Amino acid sequence: MDILLVASAFNSLSQRLYAELSDQGHRVDVVLASHGPEAVRAAVREARPELVVAPMLRTALPEDVWQEHTCLIVHPGPPGDRGPSALDWAIAEEAPDWGVTVLQAEAAMDAGDVWADGAFPVTPTGKSDLYRNEVSDAATAAVLLAVRRFADGSFKPRPQSDPAIRVVWRDFVRQERRRIDWENDSTATVLRKLRAADSQPGVLDEVCGREVFLHGGHPEDLLRGRPGELLATRSGAVCRATRDGAVWIPELRPRKSSGDPAPFRRPAASVLAGFPAPPGTGHGTPHPDGRPHWLPESTEPLELPPDRATWTDIRYRQRGDVGFLSFSFPGGAMSTDHCRRLLAAYRRALTRPTSVLVLGGTRDFFSNGIHLNVIEASADPAGESWANLNAMNDLVEAVLRTTDRLVVAALGGNAAAGGVMLALAADQVWCRTGSVLNPHYRRMGLYGSEYWTYTLPRRVGTGTARRLTTDALPVSATTAARIGLVDRLVPVPAREFTAEVERLAAGLAAGPGLAERITAKAAARRADDEVRPLGEYRRDELARMRAIFFDPRAPYHALRSAFVRKQPGGSADPLATGGAR
Repeated sequence: MDILLVASAFNSLSQRLYAELSDQGHRVDVVLASHGPEAVRAAVREARPELVVAPMLRTALPEDVWQEHTCLIVHPGPPGDRGPSALDWAIAEEAPDWGVTVLQAEAAMDAGDVWADGAFPVTPTGKSDLYRNEVSDAATAAVLLAVRRFADGSFKPRPQSDPAIRVVWRDFVRQERRRIDWENDSTATVLRKLRAADSQPGVLDEVCGREVFLHGGHPEDLLRGRPGELLATRSGAVCRATRDGAVWIPELRPRKSSGDPAPFRRPAASVLAGFPAPPGTGHGTPHPDGRPHWLPESTEPLELPPDRATWTDIRYRQRGDVGFLSFSFPGGAMSTDHCRRLLAAYRRALTRPTSVLVLGGTRDFFSNGIHLNVIEASADPAGESWANLNAMNDLVEAVLRTTDRLVVAALGGNAAAGGVMLALAADQVWCRTGSVLNPHYRRMGLYGSEYWTYTLPRRVGTGTARRLTTDALPVSATTAARIGLVDRLVPVPAREFTAEVERLAAGLAAGPGLAERITAKAAARRADDEVRPLGEYRRDELARMRAIFFDPRAPYHALRSAFVRKQPGGSADPLATGGAR
């Protein structure tokens, strides 16, 4: 069937539906609604689709399009739920479960006949994490069912006038409702407000006399202070006291009207470092690591006791003969600092007596490669691009050169660009079904690095590697397994992924022939180095990348800026960028 996807952004759900519908043999085209109604009309005329599917829309479809074609809208709420802030309300009201509905477009918002729906439990996590996992799983299953029903031709969609459907209109959640009352709100209330807006739109607040949006929220069990007081930084995040505790906030975003040259999300401490110091804190300069001089850095050990409830973005734990090095960076982006700290943690993990080391293993993003927001905010974007890429290469090289144990990359969520290549450096790649991989760099105007010219052809062959990096299209977990990018699919809900990876890793460590596999791995590393040393791959890739980074006319700079600042022109085609976040 010919299907046209219409989306305001080619985000995680849009990419997943593109990949999974393509896997089922449908011919899928994509148009961005953000390009305007005429672009949508033109795409419909050109593609002549049998069905239009809109997985993510911020604006209504043109009336003539939904009147002349069957158009299915994905709404992130159960049947009868209406309004533009469905997930925000689900989290704010602590709904134990929620749903998605695939309904036919009509004049009234979210009021069309229901083609399919699905339910899921509301995990206590941020809205964006919930959207990329539980919502995505339910929405994909519902869309695939709706497409089958449409193709069959005999299904009659259920009108929302059905007495079994309870219609509830939920208003747009404005900042007035999201605003945190630091003096009176409990930690639980603060966390709900932060989680309901963690990626978009953030929670508007005032910090050091400046208006900023707060992004992300995690509890802190030990640090305390006056309500609203900034207490410490840790790995780029800031800790702020509540009435009865404290929370960690990983990212801040200055208001566009503030005049800040970088009004986009980035590590909270680096944003604060550019603000005037509060009265009585002296006039110092930011620390070399980019945090403000007037806030202490609160450190925690890599191996935290299981009873601690605090935030760290990198953790290590050991279960018998298996080590687990988990990491979780906002949006999956890895800055120079992220890469260096993860490399240091990886080297420490290698000192532990294990035969299997698991990288990742948590729900949501694995990695999307270098941190475009930090690069764009830098006084020297070319230099920061170069530093970030080299730090990423150092990490990938360390994984490739590990020969005394098996390394498993466990992808609980999406991965793109250098993040995919980080996974491919491992001996085995395990991937949760529902994840989407973008093993390419082209849509950001880059040649690519992270030893991809070695690891990608080694797994899928030269021809497939060339097609993946040239076509630059998202790949489903199922297709990734079929072509050799992934060794094992893990078909569990996101909330069960970590436990299932632990079980599988224990089985791998206890399985027969492990010592022989490790010995064979070391021999293969030596043999590959004799054919072509790893250093040559790195040298050739970095030469290509350096020429791009330090050429001010290279498309990379304009594409990066447009992507980070969410401006039109970030890509010449609707498949905007592999690193959709």
